[in-house]
Amino acid sequence: MRNIGRAALGATAVGTATVAYAAGIERRHWTLRQATLPVLAEGARPLKVLHISDLHMTPGQKSKQRWVAALADLEPDLVVNTGDNLAHQHAVPGVLRALGPLLDVPGVFVFGSNDYYAPRPKNPVRYLTKSKKRIHGIPLPWRDLRAALVERGWHDLTHVRRLLTVESQTIAVAGVDDPHLRRDRYSDVAGKPDRTATLRLGLTHSPEPRVLDSFADDGYDLVMAGHTHGGQLRVPGYGAIVTNCQLDRTRARGASRWGAHTWLHVSAGLGTSPYAPVRFACPPEASLLTLVPRPTSGSGHAGATDSARFGAGADVG
Repeated sequence: MRNIGRAALGATAVGTATVAYAAGIERRHWTLRQATLPVLAEGARPLKVLHISDLHMTPGQKSKQRWVAALADLEPDLVVNTGDNLAHQHAVPGVLRALGPLLDVPGVFVFGSNDYYAPRPKNPVRYLTKSKKRIHGIPLPWRDLRAALVERGWHDLTHVRRLLTVESQTIAVAGVDDPHLRRDRYSDVAGKPDRTATLRLGLTHSPEPRVLDSFADDGYDLVMAGHTHGGQLRVPGYGAIVTNCQLDRTRARGASRWGAHTWLHVSAGLGTSPYAPVRFACPPEASLLTLVPRPTSGSGHAGATDSARFGAGADVG
């Protein structure tokens, strides 16, 4: 009995320490993930794309704002924001402080569910059972955020197709509204993108397979998404337990192939719901993607390379 008691105490101590680490340390361990993806047309110059997602900003998160703002020092050619910027009615100023220096760089965005509605307390079991029931929180000021981003020159790709010129190269871009809320209408942007473009880029917040299949069928080179938080709680050696969508857990974070031609990049994001402020084996991240030309016919298969660099910071709130 004494040994059983010691084991129980030990297990309790380990569990307490793990929760303390996940809530107090890792969720503020800002990380820059870097990857190289072979998705550009032959002969194109490399492009640096900064992928930001799932800020879930609340007032007072100063270190997150400072860290994101400092990403401008990376001098990206394009910024892609895949949504869930807000987690509070008064978070728009904080998001704009974070993105401020990056708004001078060409940018594109789509919104996620937590841009439209505030998060609510949820039973964690719902993430394991893939419940289809949606309980919305109070509406959030996404229109104010959209107006500010558009005013600074970023492009809202919600059900929009567009040709952009970035570093003298043409990018064909298209996006859909959040599939997690079933607001996506891919038919609004369906069709083959410009074949002469250096890059054909699709955006979605939640990487639902039905949307990814549509982008791939139309011939997009790269689709970028967020939403999964990389699983948020990962088991070392196993990976994500859930993705909070229909995407399989092995693709919850980073780059993977989707079909024969298309690459998918899923950001693990920079925030959490205020009601689940923990991360384990999955630090908050932004991604700097170096896009390079696809291999020419007969030159062999080119895969992605990936690395991570940790930042630091202590958030308030």
